[in-house]
Amino acid sequence: MSEETRSTCPYCGVGCGVIIETEANRIVGVKGDPDHPANWGKLCSKGATLHQTATPDIARQTRLLQPMRRFERGAAPQPVSWDDALDTAAQRFSRTVREHGPDAVGFYISGQLLTEDYYVFNKLVKGLIGTNNVDTNSRLCMSSAVAGYKATLGADAPPACYDDIDQAQCLFIVGSNAAFAHPILFRRIEEAKKKNPAMRIIVADPRRTDTAGIADLYLPLLPGSDVMLFHGLLHIMLWEGWTNAAYIAAHTQGFDELKALVRECTPERVSEVCGLSKDDLFTAARWFATSPSTLSLYCQGLNQSSSGTAKNATLINLHLATGQIGKPGAGPFSLTGQPNAMGGREVGGLSNLLSAHRDLANPEHRAEVARLWGVPDVPSKPGKAAIEMFQAAADGEIKALWIACTNPAQSLPDQATVRRALQRAEFVVVQEAFATAETCGYADLLLPATTWGEKEGTVTNSERRISRVRAAVPAPGQARHDWQIVVDFARRFDPAKGATLFPYPTPEAIWLEHRESTRGRDLDITGLSYATLEQQGPQQWPFPEGATQGKARLYEDGRFPTPSGVARFAALPFVPLAEPRDNRYPFSLTTGRLRDQWHGMTRTGTLGRLFGHVAEPTVQLHPADMAAHGWHNGDLVHLTSKRGSILVPAEASDSVAKDQAFVAMHWGAEFLSGCSSTGEPLAGVNALTTSARCPTSKQPELKHTAVEVLKAELPWTLLGVAWLPDDHALAARQALQALMRRFPFASCVPFGRERTGLLFRAAAHEAPDPALIAEIETLLQLDAPDTLRYADRRLQQHRAVRLRPTDHGRRLEAFLLAGDTSAEVWLKALLQDDLPADAYGRLLLMPGAQAPVAVKARGKQVCTCFNVSEEAIRARLASSEGSDEQRFAELQTGLKCGTNCGSCIPELRRLVKASAPALAA
Repeated sequence: MSEETRSTCPYCGVGCGVIIETEANRIVGVKGDPDHPANWGKLCSKGATLHQTATPDIARQTRLLQPMRRFERGAAPQPVSWDDALDTAAQRFSRTVREHGPDAVGFYISGQLLTEDYYVFNKLVKGLIGTNNVDTNSRLCMSSAVAGYKATLGADAPPACYDDIDQAQCLFIVGSNAAFAHPILFRRIEEAKKKNPAMRIIVADPRRTDTAGIADLYLPLLPGSDVMLFHGLLHIMLWEGWTNAAYIAAHTQGFDELKALVRECTPERVSEVCGLSKDDLFTAARWFATSPSTLSLYCQGLNQSSSGTAKNATLINLHLATGQIGKPGAGPFSLTGQPNAMGGREVGGLSNLLSAHRDLANPEHRAEVARLWGVPDVPSKPGKAAIEMFQAAADGEIKALWIACTNPAQSLPDQATVRRALQRAEFVVVQEAFATAETCGYADLLLPATTWGEKEGTVTNSERRISRVRAAVPAPGQARHDWQIVVDFARRFDPAKGATLFPYPTPEAIWLEHRESTRGRDLDITGLSYATLEQQGPQQWPFPEGATQGKARLYEDGRFPTPSGVARFAALPFVPLAEPRDNRYPFSLTTGRLRDQWHGMTRTGTLGRLFGHVAEPTVQLHPADMAAHGWHNGDLVHLTSKRGSILVPAEASDSVAKDQAFVAMHWGAEFLSGCSSTGEPLAGVNALTTSARCPTSKQPELKHTAVEVLKAELPWTLLGVAWLPDDHALAARQALQALMRRFPFASCVPFGRERTGLLFRAAAHEAPDPALIAEIETLLQLDAPDTLRYADRRLQQHRAVRLRPTDHGRRLEAFLLAGDTSAEVWLKALLQDDLPADAYGRLLLMPGAQAPVAVKARGKQVCTCFNVSEEAIRARLASSEGSDEQRFAELQTGLKCGTNCGSCIPELRRLVKASAPALAA
């Protein structure tokens, strides 16, 4: 009999509730929780497939299931007991602290940890070890939002809530592709617009994303010009008399200084700096200021910047100047990128913070936390932020690193420095659920942790709503909960103090101490308990003792948590990009999310169906730039910055402007790699990105890198595509990944829905050793006796195909093309679309793009849930009639696309709109 357990989704910061279905201690299904106020039962394409990432086959091939130790660098890790592992960790960290001081160790943790995990990590480092060198990957995600809120409103507290989307009369979406990054929230935006067509939506983004498709006004501002845009909008509001003088006088300070600063930000200057028309600037200013309620939604486009704090704060300036805050449908609403980035901020997860929104630099705050913890003091020396921590390790200053639930060898910028840090550090602990994470390859000690479906605790989402996370199945193998690992380590690191400071038998015991730390603070949750969350469901903070419910929106009374009780305008100047493009590096590269993938893809990358929408890594370039340089779709190009270079296929896209380029943030070395001319392995997209960062938030400028783009001359190519057994495919992928570095360019990705397939692509100056090709064939199961083969050593060509018998004739099971891969266009369709292959025989070995027997490929997948292709959608639209809404409804009725998770709806609407002129003609 199946059982159901309520929990949350482990992906974006929307905090969707899920119901996990289990049978015999196995996760067999997942559905949206209809009672959770974050999503009311909806799930995106990633959330809806969570159960498929938790199968026994995937766990056996990808999970870290026992402690492992690498006894010498470069060697394979060996199993050890938990006692041996934790004793070794305690001894190595104790010795490092004893010989070099506590600041010689660093802890890098994650916004995907639960609040309880986060809390004990911070107490361990700041309270027991005695250093503030603990930071989190939220530094890459939300630290600019934290700094912006604190600089203006006085506390890191998003003032709005999801219900405000339904009540807003104007939405200003800036630096956020919510359609991809927060799909369920975007469904809410679509529904609000449908119910209220008069709602005005402004989208500001250098890329014309799917989010921009819903805009009434799209502002394609130039990269890095956001602060100038916000100053320019305020200049117009002042000129036109659209500010709220009464609100400014009663509830703010510092406006005169800001007025003087924006005086020079005239429409003419802003138009030139931002690349926008003056008419659009006036329209945006009018809609924002004069709407009865304006809500701003923003994310990494503002945060991941060397001016991240200024971008956040100057946007908040607009809300304060117009009184668009503290009322339904209004306010500056920062969307968190990770499932518990908010919870980490609550417990002081960043190196400059302490529990309950306290500041490390404040002596009173340090004393309060020391009293709570029962320690003499909390160190006053500032800890190192993420980028600083890895630079210090690379420089030999930090000797030991502990990395938990994050993958810095994929996600941090300037990968050359990161990898040098991991190599130079004397001892590296990686606490992780997935053995496939790139960072695991650098670990001296690997500690297996639990993950989604196995953990107990709480998380907090973007709207300050705390949810209970419940375990649906036991921990697999020897995996332990993150908080348990920390507690056990603490008791070994310092047996006397550790036992006293870490007495927790359960995650609830940790949470109760965290709760007490919030008493009297802006995020006071002393009125909450696990029982309340169990009985009444997720709750928003503040929820102080005696309250019956949390607070939906903040600052309704115009009072702010600043010393003066009023909000502060931030008079911060516009500062250009840290690395502007120039003659040597003439393209602006930005990174961002794909619709169906998450972060480094350790979880989503196990499912071929999530590669249906975007099958392989590419760099998107404007068609005019492609034409001007003679590049074609699929051509390999070198992307080179001041820090490194990668090879990636080019793809023309109207979504990027001229002189700009886009590569998805997910493509790390596990999926996109190769070897440089000097023999160094290539490290994915973050080999290019810069560690330049905001001086206040310390968040790096991942959203802009100046790059050179040059066509690669690698005439010899290889393509291997195969269906593989589910219990072998991911292990084969890991083996193929090891071979990627033997080519100048290589990529390896899964595909498939009911079955699992692998696609391996490579390119080189000349044919490699035949033994390497044979090794690839073996991994793709092309070494069978019934494999058909062709080889021409003179032309350096090699082809192999294997068929499988079915009740409906033979089907193509695997093929490899080497030297001439032009037959890919029809062979790949035969295999991936599972088309009959009886008519081909040895014709399958023919070279060339022309199929010997006509093949009609399904084309690119648009709808992940129902496997609907773009070709099928276009065919349906060609015969449909009526308005765009009628034709869209007909698509949903006829093909079911867009009727489940809804993630494909923006793309469906774009296809409907694009087909309308042809229909009219």
